[in-house]
Amino acid sequence: MKKIILIAIIITQAGLFAQNNDLSSNLLKDEKKAGENAIVSLPDSINKTSSVSEEAPKEPFSFGDFTWLQGNNRQHNALLDTKYFTGTLTIDGNYNYSFNRPKDHTNVGSTATFREGEFNLSYIELGGDFHYDDVHARLVMEFGSRATGVPRNDNTPLRGQFDLYTALRFITEGYAGTHFNVWNGINVDVGIFKSYVGLLSYNNFENWNYQPSFTSDNTPWFFSGIRIQTFPSDKLKIEYWIVNGWQTYGMYNEVSGLGFQVLWRPQEYLQLTTNGYGGYDTPNNADRLRLHSDNSVEVRYLKQPGSFISKAAFSLTGDIGVETGGGVTPFGGSGGPAQNFISGMFYNRLWFNNDLIGWTFGGGFIHNPGRYLVLLPTGAAAATFTQNPGDKFDGWDVSTTIQYMPNEYSTWFAEIVHREANVPYFAGRGGVTSPNGYNAPLGDATGFIPDLVKAETRLIFGLIFRF
Repeated sequence: MKKIILIAIIITQAGLFAQNNDLSSNLLKDEKKAGENAIVSLPDSINKTSSVSEEAPKEPFSFGDFTWLQGNNRQHNALLDTKYFTGTLTIDGNYNYSFNRPKDHTNVGSTATFREGEFNLSYIELGGDFHYDDVHARLVMEFGSRATGVPRNDNTPLRGQFDLYTALRFITEGYAGTHFNVWNGINVDVGIFKSYVGLLSYNNFENWNYQPSFTSDNTPWFFSGIRIQTFPSDKLKIEYWIVNGWQTYGMYNEVSGLGFQVLWRPQEYLQLTTNGYGGYDTPNNADRLRLHSDNSVEVRYLKQPGSFISKAAFSLTGDIGVETGGGVTPFGGSGGPAQNFISGMFYNRLWFNNDLIGWTFGGGFIHNPGRYLVLLPTGAAAATFTQNPGDKFDGWDVSTTIQYMPNEYSTWFAEIVHREANVPYFAGRGGVTSPNGYNAPLGDATGFIPDLVKAETRLIFGLIFRF
């Protein structure tokens, strides 16, 4: 019965969005959250049996240049490309300095930076796409601090006999699928793949800024399950998910999570996206249903090649989600405390000197009573930061980022970000591990109280290299 309810909710939301945006218009295709261009198989020839000459279906989103998008690959060509395999390699390193100067060098509440006051190899992505006729597969390994930092809030590996952390944490994407020559293409893929929720890409090479706002940082970076991508036209993608859960390797309860994405690019300067999700994701509470809606608009409002400002664009994202049942209600009432997620973020981007320099400024906010999506602080702080129904969490952030892009394969950047919360959440001078800054056995954490503060300001410097 629960699965029937979820299917009805997902189909209704997807259908309403598609109707409002006219399915007869042409739409788009992305293989991942950040929008790396996927390979679509097309017919080898025009159907000669018809008395009227017909054009072959167009490759989705090939009608324009979408490298300007937030969360999308800015490269025009794959450097490591062959007939049967297209490779990819990303190396992302940073130096992250917090003005709170935590003595244990630990950063709290981020999926982009984890160590403070030292050089950090944050992310290595290595792998690529296999393609032959209408069969394709993608295997991309991940290494660096994100491989352990991102899945840290997933407790499903603790349920059952086998260690899913060991099995899956070093795979950022791994799936196989088939392409069908229907409409402008249909892809059916099975495995683990990157999420689109929250707009920003898991691979920071594709983003205008480095530290994600709360909306992206507290929504999924990956899903495990089945993905069905349909392209009714070359400007529209409607995608469906059957997954184990909300950024989980395994399943908390006994019902799969269901979701969808509708992505529409009616013109080269505009993208509209909506994502929906429903699932029973609360550990030890099979009666609590989670529903989430994520919506973004991106507009390129200036394009003047050769001018001092060569391009300008903005992205606007708004999320609303609730949990209901199992002792909570969406907005409070007789059924229990309020459990909801309301957030938004806005970024404006300017490109200078024929896209050699990029400048981004923006920020966002989060309202999450119950804290069911808030990243748990690390170290001993995880035991002191409660996630009880009704516990409030409100936060906001602002940042500005300068990127130097000498070519399509490298980005140097400098960023300053300020974040605040209504409760102590960020690492203070005393750190979050132990009095001398170490975890046991090097340090004794007996009686240690982590030093959490309500605000932080950080400087981030780094280089991202991508083939």
